[in-house]
Amino acid sequence: MRIVLVGPPGAGKGTQAAYLAKNLSIPHISTGDLFRANISQGTDLGKQARAFMDAGQLVPDEVTIGMAKDRMSQPDAVNGFLLDGFPRNVGQAEALDEMLRNESVKLDAVLDLEVPEDEVVKRIAGRRICRNESAHVFHVTYNPPKTDGVCDECGGELYQRDDDTEETVRTRLEVYHTQTEPIIDYYRAQGLVVTISALGKVTDVTERAMEALKSSDEG
Repeated sequence: MRIVLVGPPGAGKGTQAAYLAKNLSIPHISTGDLFRANISQGTDLGKQARAFMDAGQLVPDEVTIGMAKDRMSQPDAVNGFLLDGFPRNVGQAEALDEMLRNESVKLDAVLDLEVPEDEVVKRIAGRRICRNESAHVFHVTYNPPKTDGVCDECGGELYQRDDDTEETVRTRLEVYHTQTEPIIDYYRAQGLVVTISALGKVTDVTERAMEALKSSDEG
């Protein structure tokens, strides 16, 4: 299957992508991994991306698209893939469609993980991370440390990342609504969108997603 995974920050896309890719025996291709791999390997696209990033600028769509195209051409992705974080806007979605048309293949589904905005804020703003190298992650509500502000694993200090504050999370959500959410309508017009609730246990969400994808594939 060829799947695009979408959803707001805090929807659990990375976690679900890993489980779904394993269950479906297809590679999980995330934008973050693409950037890290290309930069660490010193590819031409990686060098271009680093130049923009070092200058504090957004990496242009054509560089991201180039990385995605290269990764999807690898042998392990011939029979399918799960894209996480790409496409990020309608322009990238159109470029992906063109790439797939050139290979005479198409997307099977766009899985939309739906989470209420207040829950997104609660999930992200409640995260606390250990300052020590282990960087263990806790949550003030869902996975609180035994002692407030102290890592259970190593006794290190727990802190809230600057981009995890409620104000920053709401800004990230606004960017998502403006730039990424329109791709849902773009793909809905193609009859590809499958929306599921991303609330509840991780395993329950995975089971929900697998069932929805199965029904979509049969349809």
